[in-house]
Amino acid sequence: MAGPDRPSMVVVCTGINVERYSNTSAFAWLREEHSRGVAIGGLCTGAHVLAAAGLLTDKRCAIHWENMPSFAEAFPKANVFADLLEVDQNIYTCAGGTAALDMMLKLIGDDFDDTLVGRVCEQVLTDRVRSPSDRQRLPLRARLGIQNPKVLTIIELMDANPSEPISIADIARQIGLSRRQVERLFRDEMGRSPARYYLEIRLERSRNLIIQSSTPIVDVAVACGFVSASHFSKCYRELYARTPQQERLERKHLSGA
Repeated sequence: MAGPDRPSMVVVCTGINVERYSNTSAFAWLREEHSRGVAIGGLCTGAHVLAAAGLLTDKRCAIHWENMPSFAEAFPKANVFADLLEVDQNIYTCAGGTAALDMMLKLIGDDFDDTLVGRVCEQVLTDRVRSPSDRQRLPLRARLGIQNPKVLTIIELMDANPSEPISIADIARQIGLSRRQVERLFRDEMGRSPARYYLEIRLERSRNLIIQSSTPIVDVAVACGFVSASHFSKCYRELYARTPQQERLERKHLSGA
């Protein structure tokens, strides 16, 4: 129960380089408050602090989409989703940005009613209350500007399988097309082969891991479906004009580490 010396809720607000934060006293305090029934929240990368404190084991949680790959690698026992927000046993996490407003609206709705939520929306000039399970990023159709449902299904399969890439032939069989048809569709819609696009998806994931985590480069390569660190480095350099090692060194220099 909340009292004069105890809050009803604690919200952790964080930003970039959160993976470097380590404070055993703060982690212990968060665990103690949670054990006493205090609600614990994390905005944006705040989920990283909650996970480091041991509060997200076997819990559903949300974090900004850019940080999802590194978070999933660092905390495999946390169930992270690309939703706007998640609530699991008095622990609240959200993706940051405008999702922080969605979390606040949910808290207001839980304590009061939809009428008050509507009035708050009017004050902050938002036209609707989004569902917690709304996805963070724009749907593929809007994000990529394509309409072909077969191509969208193929890209969704690629997005869901970065660490163990599915062969283009297997993808074609899953959606009921020949490999040649898939190749032609991608050339027409995306301007490149499906294999090339799949490679770019995996390299984008690897870049997020390199920038957002301290995961060893060889482990990043494996997590993104590369069997050889040298092949990974070659592909990375071709796309980003620098090696993975150079990327990490440059990021450390920019952040003052």
